[in-house]
Amino acid sequence: MVVSAHPLASAVGSDILRRGGNAVDAAVAVQFALAVVYPDAGNIGGGGFLVLRQKDGTLNTLDYREKAPAAAHRDMYLNGQGEVIENLSYKGHLAPGVPGTVDGMVQAHQKYGRLPWAMLVQPAVQLAAQGFPLTPKEAKKLNQQRKDFLQYNTVRPDFILKDRWRAGDTLRLQDLARTLERIRDQGRAGFYEGRTAELLTAEMKRGTGIITAADLADYRAVWRAPITGQVGDYRIISMPPPSSGGISLIQLLTIAQDYPLKAWGWNTVATSHLMVEAERRVYADRARHFGDADFYEVPVKGLLNPAYIKSRMQGYSPQKATSSNTVSAGTPPLPEGPNTTHYSIVDPEGNAVSVTTTLNSSFGSKVFVGGAGFLLNNEMDDFSIKPGYPNSYGLVGEEANAIAPGKRMLSSMTPTILEKDGRLFMVIGAMGGSTIITTVYQIIQNVTVHGHTMQGAVNAGRFHHQWKPNWILSEWGALGFGTGLGLWLKGHKIAPKTGGIGRAAGILVLPDGTLEGGADPRGDDAAAGF
Repeated sequence: MVVSAHPLASAVGSDILRRGGNAVDAAVAVQFALAVVYPDAGNIGGGGFLVLRQKDGTLNTLDYREKAPAAAHRDMYLNGQGEVIENLSYKGHLAPGVPGTVDGMVQAHQKYGRLPWAMLVQPAVQLAAQGFPLTPKEAKKLNQQRKDFLQYNTVRPDFILKDRWRAGDTLRLQDLARTLERIRDQGRAGFYEGRTAELLTAEMKRGTGIITAADLADYRAVWRAPITGQVGDYRIISMPPPSSGGISLIQLLTIAQDYPLKAWGWNTVATSHLMVEAERRVYADRARHFGDADFYEVPVKGLLNPAYIKSRMQGYSPQKATSSNTVSAGTPPLPEGPNTTHYSIVDPEGNAVSVTTTLNSSFGSKVFVGGAGFLLNNEMDDFSIKPGYPNSYGLVGEEANAIAPGKRMLSSMTPTILEKDGRLFMVIGAMGGSTIITTVYQIIQNVTVHGHTMQGAVNAGRFHHQWKPNWILSEWGALGFGTGLGLWLKGHKIAPKTGGIGRAAGILVLPDGTLEGGADPRGDDAAAGF
């Protein structure tokens, strides 16, 4: 089964599995297909994380997160008075980090792939060259971005600037098709060297960006040991720093197991209040302690210490909300003796892959590489561009996530795999910036505590708290009038959100070994299996 953000990408992945490919082969094919059919987050100009569980239980994770260019520095988005220059880290040519997606896919395939590389990239080439019909949601998003595409590009991207896109219109991306052909035929060199690299560095020069040919040549994805934790009957397998997702998720799940959430019920006042209070404390830790472990000593073992996690709930009151102004990061014990889209895959042999990949915000920096047809990310905004200053998702950070050359920016991406009794149980992840962690957390709770199906768990209404700003973000109807009133009486502030919170893609292994997909109705997501 493959569950991704677009039905055409899910179909590509499913076809690869039918043709004898394994989960990693399908992941590579889905990644490149999403770069075509889901351009607001699918990418070759961004990065991501991959979590792998092989059929024998062997684990690995791949960090292909973007990196700060060599010319980056900690004050690059501040003016002479030390104030943040609005949008400089978010839109335009100074916003991108060095892309990691292509190198990540190459490394994943070299280590675990079975089918030929060209076979995995070719479906994306065909989708870009022949075109594909736009869904209503994708047509609407292209129309909404037209002004930014005109403002932030040095070469007018006419291929995506139709006066008004409508559902069913065919989008053809010829420049992107040629770029994908180079990647298909030359592998890593088809992106980080030669013609594609020349086009990207030329784009940087036209727009006064700072990514150089040396930055591209030097980029390498990194294999890392996964973050794991035992919570009740479930082993949680997730991504280490520079993702904050794995540690934060295990902290949230560890806190929750000390309270009778099943008896309290789904999204009741008591359950929601407890979850929000846990999120408030976990996100405070995130702001202080998390960054790229290659540059900053993230206290991983201390943050995962069960006694420390439980201690974070000191001061929790079942009767009233805690003010975020009175909550600060904890001091973990020292160790003894670190716009987005998600897809989940389980192959016929039982290998599982959980992948979250991103340009950061929708359509990234809004900059297309002239002549190459792909968008660049705006991941530099995920650094702490000034201590205590919120990024586009309202997240604050400190020294651990300060900008430095070659450093990977902190992420909320939380690709995750669960085992139960030593067997594969769930593959899950989500998009949604700072809400990714809480989205994955709620879906796992929905299944393991409240007994939802996979699809039901993904469908269910969601809410979110991230310490600062000091309010609960809630989908309309997620909490209901009674729960909302009860939380308000405890002192919580609730900010309703008209759109959805996060978009998830999950696969649940049922007791008889069959698979149930959970494709998020908040988007065009689709499950494809056989």
